[in-house]
Amino acid sequence: MRALRIEAVGQVSVGEVEDPVAGPGEALVEIKAAALNHRDLWIKLGQYAGLKFPCIPGSDGAGVVASVGPGADPAWVGREVIINPSFNWGDRDGAQGRDFAILGLPRDGTLAERIAVPVGQLAPKPAHLSWEEAAALPLAGLTAWRALFGRARAEAGERVLVTGIGAGTALFALQFAVASGNETWVTSSSDDKIRRAVTLGAQGGFRYDQEGWLDRAKERGPFDVIVDSAGGAGFGHLLDLAAPGGKIVFFGATRGNAPELALRKVFWKQLSLLGTTMGSPGDWVAMTGFTALHRVRPVVSEVFPLERGAEALALMERGGQFGKIVVVP
Repeated sequence: MRALRIEAVGQVSVGEVEDPVAGPGEALVEIKAAALNHRDLWIKLGQYAGLKFPCIPGSDGAGVVASVGPGADPAWVGREVIINPSFNWGDRDGAQGRDFAILGLPRDGTLAERIAVPVGQLAPKPAHLSWEEAAALPLAGLTAWRALFGRARAEAGERVLVTGIGAGTALFALQFAVASGNETWVTSSSDDKIRRAVTLGAQGGFRYDQEGWLDRAKERGPFDVIVDSAGGAGFGHLLDLAAPGGKIVFFGATRGNAPELALRKVFWKQLSLLGTTMGSPGDWVAMTGFTALHRVRPVVSEVFPLERGAEALALMERGGQFGKIVVVP
């Protein structure tokens, strides 16, 4: 089969590799579409833990079950499925266990024509989604779902702020919040991205790269739930925007650690700072069910054939996407 491989730091190739075989309890899935995450880019750049080369990256995928291995239910054969990239979560919903792993490293991922995964990682493809949309859902959708509802416990009618709109997880957080009946606002350094967020249900947005943005945001706040993935020097501003008793949930630190944190604001306003990542099996079931019930449609930025996978990674590196970047074998 053909697959995209990262041969070494910065080296990407597309070529023939050995076909996977479904082992006991596994299914062989013919991939119809896969999607990129920043995790794939960090692996390419050598900025991820547990690197091994060569590797087939890719955590997101959707396809058709072609066959199953010993002990797996043959009724899966022929089904249209999406793949849960959260492996071996463990027996505690509160946090992942020691054996937790994400599909795409160390296990070969979805940027290939076929993949073998345990049948327990499969879910029916939501019928209203195209293959490209379905492939865009798993990792980012699961992460956003847990951030909003598993950790922040967002409730209908609350005011939500999603920072850095444009990336896949932030967009899912916006879409899930809107579908749940929350008044939702966003931040960005792009007027165009804010306008596009409004078309998805955002009330409006704030240009965090412009002077006075914090005061304008305060006029629309305070916010009961704030979803962030940047961290860095701007993280302290979120304490000012949070409502008393508010929750700030974050799943990344693309701008590094916050240089200092005003702890007096945290305890006086009785704020909750909540870290989160990926999601449990329960989160997965809830997220996929919510997506189907509310007919949430993932935002697909661009679609590349597998042969142009290196271009897809380069687009992500430039940050030029609005939504998910999809790769089709």
